[in-house]
Amino acid sequence: MKITNVTMSDLPAILAIEQMGFNNQEAGTEKQYPDRIEKLADTFLVAKVDNKVAGFIVGPAAKEPYVEDWMYEKTPHNLEKGGNQIIFTIAVDPHFQGQGVGSKLLAAIEDIARKHHRKTIALTSRDKNVPFYLKNDFVNMGVAESEHAGETWYNMLKKISNQ
Repeated sequence: MKITNVTMSDLPAILAIEQMGFNNQEAGTEKQYPDRIEKLADTFLVAKVDNKVAGFIVGPAAKEPYVEDWMYEKTPHNLEKGGNQIIFTIAVDPHFQGQGVGSKLLAAIEDIARKHHRKTIALTSRDKNVPFYLKNDFVNMGVAESEHAGETWYNMLKKISNQ
C-alpha cells in the first residue's frame, strides 16, 4: 500500500468510495470534492493498492477545535502551522476494509499534523464507528453539536504531542 497526496485524477474513485460509505445526505458531493482537492491538497491523502484507490482521508488544518457544519459547505484553507487537524472524511473501499487501510491513513495524517505543529486531530463519527477511533487512540468527547444529515455524531479527539 502506498499513501500519497491526492490528485484530480483520483476524483472518480474518491466519489465512488464516498457513495459506498455514506448515504446521500452524509456524502460529500461531486461539486465539493474538486474544491477540497484544490484547497486541501496538503491534507488530502489517498491510499493505493496496485494503483487502485483503496481509501482516502481529507480535512482542513483549522483554528477550530472540532468539525463545524459550515466547513462542509465552505471548505476552509489550511493553516500553515499550528491549529488543529480536522478530518471531514475517512473512507475505505469495502473491498479493502479490515486490512489496516483506515488506521494507516490516520497515522499518515497524524505525521503531517505533527510536522505542522497541530495541537489535535478531530473528527465526528457515528456511533457504529466510535470503536475504530478508540482503537486508534482517539477519545470520545461526547455528542457533537453537528446537525449534519440529521444524524447523531460524536466528537472524537486525539491530542498530539510534538515532542
